[in-house]
Amino acid sequence: MPVDNSRLKGFYKLNVEQRRRMVSELANLNDEQVAALAANGELDDASADRMIENVIGTMSLPVGVATNFIIDEKHYVVPFCLEESSVVAAASNMAKRCHAKGGFSSNNDAPMMIAQIQLLDVKDHQAAIQQIEENKTELMELANSLPSTMIRLGGGCKNITTRLLETLSGPMLIVHIHVDCRDAMGANAVNTMAELLAPELEKMTTSRSLLRILSNLATQRLARVSATFTPQEMSNTGDVDDGKNIIDAILEAHHFAMADPYRAATHNKGVMNGISAVAVACGQDWRAVEAGCHAYVAYHQGRYGSMTHWEKDSEGNLVGTIETPMAVGIVGGASKVHPVARANLEILGVESAQELASVMAAAGLAQNLGALRALATSGIQRGHMRLHAKNMAVSAGAVGEEIEKVAQQLIAEEGPKTQTRVAEILESLRE
Repeated sequence: MPVDNSRLKGFYKLNVEQRRRMVSELANLNDEQVAALAANGELDDASADRMIENVIGTMSLPVGVATNFIIDEKHYVVPFCLEESSVVAAASNMAKRCHAKGGFSSNNDAPMMIAQIQLLDVKDHQAAIQQIEENKTELMELANSLPSTMIRLGGGCKNITTRLLETLSGPMLIVHIHVDCRDAMGANAVNTMAELLAPELEKMTTSRSLLRILSNLATQRLARVSATFTPQEMSNTGDVDDGKNIIDAILEAHHFAMADPYRAATHNKGVMNGISAVAVACGQDWRAVEAGCHAYVAYHQGRYGSMTHWEKDSEGNLVGTIETPMAVGIVGGASKVHPVARANLEILGVESAQELASVMAAAGLAQNLGALRALATSGIQRGHMRLHAKNMAVSAGAVGEEIEKVAQQLIAEEGPKTQTRVAEILESLRE
């Protein structure tokens, strides 16, 4: 269920059990969901064995919650699942800095997915295209003849289009099946429709079908999120001039990513730190989401560049936007099989796949700004190292109270924060 307020003051100071209890109360989780969050090995062998093949065990990752998110005037506590320090803190920090202008706003497409059928050995491509166009209604009726909750809820095949491609194997006629997936990600549904229609298309066009599969470049299922950050909010001190300088530096860093694919790859990795972390937490196919996000940049811009766009408005505020494919669902798949994914969706309180898409896009925009702001001011390592120091201490062999002591000394010191230096601090501490 949705939370009333995403501002959880002092949340990071609480221990894990206290945080879990607070979020559980906010989201009104039941005992089973709380237990799933608390269980370090949340999947038993039988459950894991149903999800993939050749199961030998499970592997856990931390689940944290990003706070301060207001999207379309609704508060969210957003679950992130990943191993990288500083991401949750940065996203929470940036989400707080756009409250003066109302937080994030979204405007998403309908949940349309595309399945592709590859037709080969077509003797007359124009005649084949005409045949498909003339029989489009019958083909759509066949696709929608499958018993499906999605179709009963108003989804299903809404259009069929064709594309003629020149390839190294010769010309190919590609048929696109456009499917409204409602609150499902839709992979199984669109693939099943493609398999059903392929034999009919072969007979209709006197051709041979080969691939029948969805496309993860979901250009008709875009999530669009924007937010406005005032100079005062962008400054740590509230000084407007300082905020203006930070905004200018962020724009210079963004323009670097727009112009250079080497920088854009790392810039976009920061975006995906937010998007993928929420996708994993909520049981989504994050590889499909990532593929679509990266492909759309090149498809939309004609070359690889920034997934986000940053500019100044007439009042000197920083305005950030993101437009990217977001094929996600809240019914079916791991989102309903994995107990922690179910609990995390309950924490979010989203009521549709479109709402989940908005949250994920906002998380990506916030995390991107966090990285840009850090790079353009103090540098990425300063904040990152403050949170990563404990991991370095553990890697050096620190245990118990040693971990905190080593981490604190490393942070307090000037100079490079290397693993060699961590080992030296630990050795000195033990002596």
